[in-house]
Amino acid sequence: MLHRRASRPSSPARYGAAVREADPPRTAVTFADAALRRVLEVIDRRRPVAQLRPLLAPALIDTVIELSRSSHSRNDRTTGVRTVARLHRVRLRIVDGTDGTEAEVFGTFTNGPRVRALAARIELYRDRWRIVALQIG
Repeated sequence: MLHRRASRPSSPARYGAAVREADPPRTAVTFADAALRRVLEVIDRRRPVAQLRPLLAPALIDTVIELSRSSHSRNDRTTGVRTVARLHRVRLRIVDGTDGTEAEVFGTFTNGPRVRALAARIELYRDRWRIVALQIG
C-alpha cells in the first residue's frame, strides 16, 4: 500500500502566522539599562546605596546591600583583586494584560572572567518606572 505525504500548505496563515510582540516603551528600556547599571555599581561599591532609593522598591534595598557585602568579601577573600561588573545585554518583554505598565527584564553581565545572568521586573509607579523584583545569578 502506498502512502502519500500530505502536502504542506503554502501559506503561513494556515498555521497561524507568528505574532510579533510590540516593542516595549523606550522609557522602560532606558530605565532598565540605567537602573541595572546602578545596581551593579552599588554591589561593586562604586556608588552609594542611597542612589538606588528612587529606582527600587523599598524591600529590595536590603537585598542589594547584602549582595554588596557578599560580593565585597568574596573578592577580598579569593584573589585580593577587585573585579568590576559590566552590564552587557538587557532585554525587555512587556507583561501581557498590563497595558504596558509592567515589564520583565533579563540580561547578562560580566564579573571578571565570568558571564552571569540577571532578571528583574519593573513597574510604572506614579509615572515613574521602578524595579520591584530582582534576581542576580
